[in-house]
Amino acid sequence: MTESQLHVVTGAFGYSGRYIAQRLLERGHRVRTLTNSVDRINPFQGRVEAVPYHFDEPDRLTESLRGAAVLYNTYWVRFNHRTFTHGEAVENTRRMFQAAQRAGVPRIVHVSITNPSEDSQLEYFHGKAVLERALCETGIPHTILRPTVLFGKEDILINNIAWMLRRLPVFGVFGDGQYKLQPIYVDDLAQLAVKEGAATGTRTIDAIGPETFTYRELVRTIGQIIGKQRPILSVPPVLGYWVGWVVGKLVGDTVVTREEIAGLMQNLLVTDSPPAGATELTDWAREHAATLGVKYANELARRRDRQGAYEKL
Repeated sequence: MTESQLHVVTGAFGYSGRYIAQRLLERGHRVRTLTNSVDRINPFQGRVEAVPYHFDEPDRLTESLRGAAVLYNTYWVRFNHRTFTHGEAVENTRRMFQAAQRAGVPRIVHVSITNPSEDSQLEYFHGKAVLERALCETGIPHTILRPTVLFGKEDILINNIAWMLRRLPVFGVFGDGQYKLQPIYVDDLAQLAVKEGAATGTRTIDAIGPETFTYRELVRTIGQIIGKQRPILSVPPVLGYWVGWVVGKLVGDTVVTREEIAGLMQNLLVTDSPPAGATELTDWAREHAATLGVKYANELARRRDRQGAYEKL
């Protein structure tokens, strides 16, 4: 692919999309973002054009994708809420894929999740599998990236584990805590996405990091790194959920959902694939130990405030 092509990234003013957009700009490409937050502070000093999604206006959505060499799709929702749902996210993404087909977009890089399945009772993993099939049905050459947990300066999960370790005398893990995760650094995911944008053919990649932790080990490791080692208690999943619910009410956020707990405990965030990223969470956490978890990362606050920049924690 030649330089100065138009590349379209969803959510470039947010989290993973921001890193993808930065990598593309460094390669000299023109970048447009599709976003629900066109008025959010532009972290790229105006170098990224912002266009609304227009999910309900197929012609406008198609025009926003016309001329793009690659569409990088990071659009999704973490949980159901009165203002957004997984079902809506699935339907909106289907519309985007159809618009890309009408616009003649020659390649798509799509961010999914490890171990998606249309047979899953978990709406998150089921919806991701439905979208992988919908993408295949477009006939557009593509790469599907399947990350587990992302970490980075705008991270939520890792940061908020550290936040709780800084404030609570004990830390509860759901059940025995022996289920596993393979976190990947957000910029490693972005680098992989841009590499796949320049590739040909169709493939699926488990986008996992180089370290595998049990959830209990992850909590213990973060506590050691930030100097806040706490007793780690095994608690029934239902009790862990309700503790998270109470904390969520205090901070005005959804800390954890029943589906997230189930996904963890079913070992859906681990695979047998080789690592796709090189950055180790332990190295990154040591580098950022002084700030990791000092502030709570509030997902709902980010969604309510469509103008302020994502805070780097």
